[in-house]
Amino acid sequence: MPTAIVQDRGKTDLSSFHNGWYKPGRGLLVRALWFVVNALLFQSRVLPFSGLKVRVLRLFGASVGVGVVLKPAINIKYPWRLRIGSHTWVGENVWLDNLDQITIGSHCCISQGAFLLCGSHDYTSTSFGLITQPIVLEDGAWVGAKAIVCPGVTMGSHSVLAAGSTATDSLAAYAIYQGNPATKKRERKLGDVSIGAAAVSNPTKPHSVGDFI
Repeated sequence: MPTAIVQDRGKTDLSSFHNGWYKPGRGLLVRALWFVVNALLFQSRVLPFSGLKVRVLRLFGASVGVGVVLKPAINIKYPWRLRIGSHTWVGENVWLDNLDQITIGSHCCISQGAFLLCGSHDYTSTSFGLITQPIVLEDGAWVGAKAIVCPGVTMGSHSVLAAGSTATDSLAAYAIYQGNPATKKRERKLGDVSIGAAAVSNPTKPHSVGDFI
């Protein structure tokens, strides 16, 4: 039988990687200082005080509204590329890898272990070139536990990314997405009474996991 001809598709050469074009936005001294502060104050599990963390973020150039809750063990790449509205919650073990701008609206929830990823690599380049794109969470958006928001994604107002899902494209407003890659499952409808209050008033009413995504 004739020998199959394998087309030369090139090879990755990580020794040729360079990101000299990338500008982190602050000098080496500020970045080094933030590395220490981030490790001691934000990634720590023993300092739960949101007010102190908010003040420190502002000192490093972040824009943060009022009533923001920042749980322990949060990892933030660059605070000067972070904007958070008011009354937003950021859960434990959340990673904001904001090589590019991350804009989070008001009344958003980013649950435990979620990952907002602004950086990636060009898989068509032999040098595996760096790619960065911003992420936007509009007001009322909810990123479920251990969900991933990829570079360039905008989560529309009050959209939901279910736990463990991966958003590779933008999410429509008031829609619930699930899966990898995440696809739209249904519309999000908000009432005047929270699920918790409704459960108290009607404790016999069953709830499915989908009610609490």
